[in-house]
Amino acid sequence: MTPKEQRNQRLAERMIKSLKRRNMEAFYCPTGKEAVKKVLELIADGSSVTWGGSMTIRDMGLPQALRDRGTLEVLDRDLVTDRSEVIRMYERAFTADVYLTSANAISEDGVIVNIDGNGNRVAAITWGPKKVIFIIGLNKVAQTVEAAFQRARSTAAPINSARFDIKTPCQADGVCHNCNSPESICNHVHFLRNSPRSRHTVVLVGEDFGY
Repeated sequence: MTPKEQRNQRLAERMIKSLKRRNMEAFYCPTGKEAVKKVLELIADGSSVTWGGSMTIRDMGLPQALRDRGTLEVLDRDLVTDRSEVIRMYERAFTADVYLTSANAISEDGVIVNIDGNGNRVAAITWGPKKVIFIIGLNKVAQTVEAAFQRARSTAAPINSARFDIKTPCQADGVCHNCNSPESICNHVHFLRNSPRSRHTVVLVGEDFGY
């Protein structure tokens, strides 16, 4: 193993212990390919599956892998263009068997931080789907909860604002202004500290994915 691979393995092992103390099942996959395989193993045949606006999920090719399996009801909002249909897809997520998502940041001791504009993703993480599976690249690990929050605001939010071409101060200069912009994507802040009923599973990935 390279020094980076050694560090990632040791960090992941420590984080898995912390996540298990928070009632979350957790796994480590060194590569995105292995992560896709692990996620597929965690989903039972016949399950309904959907996801939020995660670039991690898209970049590792997980949506196509879910469709190719052929034994799942895949609710893919990326295939829907009409706005009213998109909203209905958001609503259907709350009755899905499995909801896939990533995170804006995660602390070394296992607190998962997400910030949303519309709130549909953090709402599904909180309540609704029978099972929530996080796929999180180790590039999103921060030392503390406070550092994770800062990463979500100062790194993920400006990049996502640029991705969606949202006219916010951070989109203009890459710096968080703690704004109240009408188009702000920092409207809903979510900290997952523990998993009630063990609904949440975390797959940590050794490769960099998402923002």
